[in-house]
Order: sequence, then C-alpha cells, then structure tokens
Amino acid sequence: MLRIQNLQIPAKHTEADLKKAAASALKINAAQIQQIKIIKRSIDARKKHDVHYIYTIDISVDKNEAAVLKKADPKKVSVAAYKKYQLPEVTGASDYRPVVVGFGPAGMFCALILAQAGLRPIVLERGADAATRREKVRIMQQKGRLDPACNVQFGEGGAGTFSDGKLTTGTKNERIPFVLESFVRFGADESILYDAKPHIGTDVLVDVVQNLRREVIRLGGEVYFGTCFDQFEVKDDGVIRVSATENGTKRTFETMHVVLATGHSARDTFELLHAHGTKMEPKTFSMGVRIEHKQDWLNTLQFGKFKDVLPPADYKVNVNTSEGIGVYTFCMCPGGHVMAAASEVGGVVTNGMSNFAREGENCNAAVLVTLNPEVFPDQSTLGGMYWQREIEQTAFKAGGSNYHAPAQLVGDFLRKKKSEKLLDVKPTYKPGVTLCSLDEVLPDIIVRSLREAIPMLDRKLPGFAADSAVMTAPETRSSSPVRILRDPKTKQSETFPWLYPCGEGAGYAGGIMSAAVDGITTAEAIIAKLNER
Repeated sequence: MLRIQNLQIPAKHTEADLKKAAASALKINAAQIQQIKIIKRSIDARKKHDVHYIYTIDISVDKNEAAVLKKADPKKVSVAAYKKYQLPEVTGASDYRPVVVGFGPAGMFCALILAQAGLRPIVLERGADAATRREKVRIMQQKGRLDPACNVQFGEGGAGTFSDGKLTTGTKNERIPFVLESFVRFGADESILYDAKPHIGTDVLVDVVQNLRREVIRLGGEVYFGTCFDQFEVKDDGVIRVSATENGTKRTFETMHVVLATGHSARDTFELLHAHGTKMEPKTFSMGVRIEHKQDWLNTLQFGKFKDVLPPADYKVNVNTSEGIGVYTFCMCPGGHVMAAASEVGGVVTNGMSNFAREGENCNAAVLVTLNPEVFPDQSTLGGMYWQREIEQTAFKAGGSNYHAPAQLVGDFLRKKKSEKLLDVKPTYKPGVTLCSLDEVLPDIIVRSLREAIPMLDRKLPGFAADSAVMTAPETRSSSPVRILRDPKTKQSETFPWLYPCGEGAGYAGGIMSAAVDGITTAEAIIAKLNER
C-alpha cells in the first residue's frame, strides 16, 4: 500500500471527497483506488477562515504501485510501513502463577500479555466489576452514598473508566498501536486508531474493560473482584504469600511475581509498603479545581463558522506564574460533566468525564497547579498523600458534609468574593455543589497560583475567565504523590525483587495509554525473568 501524508480536506466532506483528494495526490483516476485506510486524522484550526482536516491515509490501487509512486510527490507519498507488536516467547517455567494487584489500565494490559503468554495470571481487584461499579457510581451521584471499596477510583478498569477514556499521550512507544487495536477488538470505536485525540467514552469503556477481562479468563487467568491486597510475607523457600480480603474473608495466594498496579488512590497500600520499608519517594504532582464553561463558547472560539460540522472542540493550555509555578489544564472533557471521585469516607474529590458522543451542554477541565515535594506541609515520604487527604476533608466540610462539592464562580474568585448565586453555567457535579469562597478550601499556594494564572489562560482562550464559569473543588487525584523505586530495566522494586511496581499508582505513568504500556513492559520483564531459569 501507499501512504499519503498531509492530505488537507475541507471540514465538511464525504468519503468520496477523501477518495478524490487521494487520487489527485497520486495523479491517478479515483476509480483506480481499491481501498483507503485512515492512519491519522486531525483538525487544523489555526486559521479560523480555513478550518480543515489533515489526513494520513494508506491506499491500495489496481495498478503497479511502483509506477504510481514514481509519478507522485515524494514529499507526500511513500510506501506504507507496518510494524506489529510481537508477544515475547516464554521459554522458562515456574510452578507459581503471577499475581496482578489492580485491574486498571496497567493491570489489565499486564494481565492480558501474561495470559496471552500462557502464564494464567491471578488478578486481585478491590473494587467490583464494571457493571456493578457503574451502579455504585450512580448511587453516589444520586444519593450521596459512597462505597469506599468501589467508586470512581476503585473497580474494574481503574479511574480512567470514569474519565472519558482519553487516549492521548506524549509517550512514543511501539506498543501503543497494540493497545489501541486491543481496545477496538474489545468494543471501542475504530476512530481511536487514527484520531489525533482519541477517546473511547465512559459509556463505551464500561463494556470494553469487561470484554478484556473475559479474554484474560478465557486464556486461563482468574480475576477476583472485591478482593483487597492487604499483606505479604516471604517464605523460607523464597515464595511470596500474598494475603487479600474478599468480603471479610482472608484469602492467600502463593507466587514468585507480584505486579503492583493499584492506581494512584490506594493509600492503604502505600502505607503498607512504607511500613515494610519499601524504597519510595515523594514526587511532584498537581492539584487544583475543575472549571466548567458552555461547550458552545468553546466550539465558537475554536472553530468559528465551522463549529456545526466539526466534533466538540477541546483545549490544552499552560502558563507559568511570577513565582515560576506551572499551571495547566488537564483531562479536558468536551460535552462532559464533573464527577464525584472520592474514595475515602469524609472526603470530596472531583474529576471529569464524557460519553463517546460528548453531547453535554458544558465542557470541563482540570486547572492544576504543579506542586514540588519541597512545598508539601508534611515532608515525610507520604506527605503529598496526607496533604491530598487534608484538602479533601476540608472540601467535604465546606460542601456540607454530604459529598456536595464546594464551588465558586470564576468572576467571584478573581474578585475575592464569596459566590452567592449561579449565572448561565450550571455545574454538572452530582450530588450537588455548595457555593462558597474557595480560599477557605484550598491551600494558599494553589489559590494564589490560580488567581494569577486564570487571567493569563484567558489571554490564550478568550472567555476562559468569564464571570459565569464555575470552579468546583478539589481536583487532587491527577497523579500519584509517591514513586515506588524500581530498576528501570527489570521493573523490579529496589527493595523486593519479586515486586513489580507498575503504572500510575507506582509513579511511572500519567494516563490510560502510558499506564497500559507500562503494564505491557512489566509483563515482558516477568517473562524475561522466567526465561532466565
């Protein structure tokens, strides 16, 4: 097949238009094109009078490709190249099955690779299956009843299941196509294979993760839900005995390899590891708020007259304050809503999500302040985690001690005035919000950084600092506040060689894609270790 790059297509177009443009680039008749495969698609909105798509596509033709290639523009047309992920071969053996703790993106893809390699992994997930979990989240939204064992943070699919399923990543890794193809295989829309900013959508992802789990089980793996990893010991023969609690009953599993893919909110696990002397360190992470605007404002700003023929617009912006503190938007959800994302009783946490269609009236994004360990009030290893908890508990009280979230209009925040009533932007957080002054909820470093940064962000996105925009707090779980130290090659803990800290919770990923890739490379490391035997 031949690959055509940088093919510019009008915002409103059909498949026939794409075929015609491809034929023109190849200098052939459109009838000679047999197949078109989209490799990449993005929107160029830099010139508001000329918003258009840019495609990279692969083409098969009914004549000699070499002759067609010779006539085509070499800057745009080349021979298509494909590289497929190769599953590592298992040549070693073990009497013990690997145990994977956590079934978020890192744990799912680690378990999938181990299962495909014939190693029959055992997965321990403290939360419930995705269908049960969806009901738990609904009850939290409608009735303000939190299940600390199963919520937006814990359960099948991990935290990413209820945050839009965004698959954008800065990671450059040959395993990424495998991850995307796997998601499609298990039910995601094919557009994630080529959209520049792919997303699955929470409504679809709930089914995708269940299909992936069924494949792990079909290949000989086992998945235990409602089973919380809570202790371990090394036996005299070097075998690891892992203990977990399932519905109040203790279970034990013996293994030689434990993958720790618990996610960034497994605070009891961090404390357990710290108590056992595991080498860990506090790491830079971010906290802030969720900001909501009308989606139509953003569509008009980004796409102008083309807004009705393009998908909902998004944004990603960042600034540095006069103190040198980075403030940036993160996890932007077009047409989405703000989620109640607490995992501990007596705490309030926000996150954002959207369904595949992104059809909601509002858009939302985290506005986060970068916080280095030297500014943590508690300078201990787990100081960042304790700071998160303190802010979440303060927010719980400020919201009314009923899981309502504290909120403030942007205009009032900038004028240092307590909000009394909403304007045209209606907050989407459920079970509800309590208007207040966020100065009473967030630490001073976050408040002053946001107060300086929001007008700066408004200069990049006019209307960002609109009086009517709503900020809901706090967003505290953007990433892990600790890193569990490991060998970069073997992926093994620096303290316990049988322990494989993995994914976002261990401090080695920042989103679904990077976590999934880290899960794959961890599985590869286990296979490599087995092959040494």
